[in-house]
Amino acid sequence: MQETTSVPLDAETKVIERPGDHESELRLWLRLLTCATLIEGEVRRRLRQEFNVTLPRFDLMAQLDKAPGGMTLGELSRRMMVSNGNVTGLSERLVALGLLDRRQSRSDRRAQIVSLTAEGRRVFRAMARAHEGWIAEIFSGLAPADVETLMRPLAKAKTSARAAVAGAQPR
Repeated sequence: MQETTSVPLDAETKVIERPGDHESELRLWLRLLTCATLIEGEVRRRLRQEFNVTLPRFDLMAQLDKAPGGMTLGELSRRMMVSNGNVTGLSERLVALGLLDRRQSRSDRRAQIVSLTAEGRRVFRAMARAHEGWIAEIFSGLAPADVETLMRPLAKAKTSARAAVAGAQPR
């Protein structure tokens, strides 16, 4: 009996091998997921390697860069779609590094508002410039016309997904 070794395949490749087993929507989902997973993994690796920062910390700082007056931890939690506990832990570490300020809300004594420090803004913007370059590099195999062509149907897919999620939410 001959033993064969198999190379692990990604989900999209498995679907291609048995296309009759899946609908086109599932193949689309798997292709989008594969692309997103590959890109996210590379961005995580580069953030860690070049800036010694995690993607969640980068994401939190990105939200705060858009809100110079700061945000409550609850607002950050909703925008980042993570638990309050996750945001609290991330912000505590960034405060300890001197990248965030934390203060009590004037309108709600129970709420804390966090904002980027001047150093936090400088550090984040350096990371953001690098991040933009990485994304451009990752998509460099696509012509500008291809990028534009992909944007329209992906916008429709995003709208469709949001509607499905909203329709599935208990009222």
